[in-house]
Amino acid sequence: MKICIYGAGAIGGYMGVMLKHGGLDVSLVARGAHLEAIKARGLTLVSKTGTITEQMPASRDPRDLGHQDYVIIALKAHQAWEAAEDLKPLLGPNTAVVTAQNGVPWWYFHGLDGPHADLRLRSVDPGDRQWNAIGPDRVIGCTVYPATEITEPGVIKHIYGDQFGLGEPNRQESERLTRFADAIAAGGMKPRLFTDIRDDIWLKLWGNLCFNPISALTHATLDIVATDPGTRALARNMMLEAQEIGERLGVNFRVDVERRINGAAGVGAHRTSMLQDLEKGRPLEIDALLGAVQEMGRLVEAPTPYIDAVLGLVQQMASVKGLYPTFPPEALAGQGAVETVLEPRLQLAAS
Repeated sequence: MKICIYGAGAIGGYMGVMLKHGGLDVSLVARGAHLEAIKARGLTLVSKTGTITEQMPASRDPRDLGHQDYVIIALKAHQAWEAAEDLKPLLGPNTAVVTAQNGVPWWYFHGLDGPHADLRLRSVDPGDRQWNAIGPDRVIGCTVYPATEITEPGVIKHIYGDQFGLGEPNRQESERLTRFADAIAAGGMKPRLFTDIRDDIWLKLWGNLCFNPISALTHATLDIVATDPGTRALARNMMLEAQEIGERLGVNFRVDVERRINGAAGVGAHRTSMLQDLEKGRPLEIDALLGAVQEMGRLVEAPTPYIDAVLGLVQQMASVKGLYPTFPPEALAGQGAVETVLEPRLQLAAS
């Protein structure tokens, strides 16, 4: 089994080291000083149980690595959009693509029956770039629960968590899904298979769509956002709006709002990924966490006043700092920029 990690950063690098340590054939796509360190010294994972260093083929150019059985995309949603065409040299006739990302995925409506089957979400895939370059039939959905960070080029620190949710968009069992779950387990991680991976995507998104932007706007850590009366109430209202959208789309929320918020509070003084990106001057992942939820709310005619307000604030804050929008203007031309998603009706492209 050949597995390529496209985006060997904090999460991708963690997965790469663990899979390689489990005896699998792993290669990496990375860039910059991180790539040079991997080439020179291997990729090192530091955790509470010890330190592991693994040597793996690594390149910025996917053409150097050839066709794979599985490609794990471990990039932010907007980065994955940018990289869609570059993936092609890795894709053989039967290559599966595992989308290990936060937020609403571009393939969300693929494999579903009913009026929304194969609808495209312009907020996360303007111009259908990923839909056309990768193809939704290749996709295995994946939710990511470990917390990791790059402490220096070529070195990744594992903070907590080892679980990955996995599922086919069409809600069917498949050999490729089982084989990939076995590979995750062989690497010492914990796969959890879902009949509908969308349920798990929403459970994680449920927290990310409120805690991330609120923390970026206030600079407060997760424990404060989830326990301060004002920010907790705001998060709760955003989550209730999102729950209404999800349930109208057939999603099952296996925990209630209060339990989800309390779970976040229990993580402690954690700086959310959006806050970390803001502090480091990186583009903010707003569209997949908030814009897509707003877009889906318009689709099912569910009002989202709290989500709308926070989305507007975080978009403006990020725009002032030059960290948003993350898609180039030409990609948004002719289909409505994310900032104008507040239109009464959406023009969603069907296949």
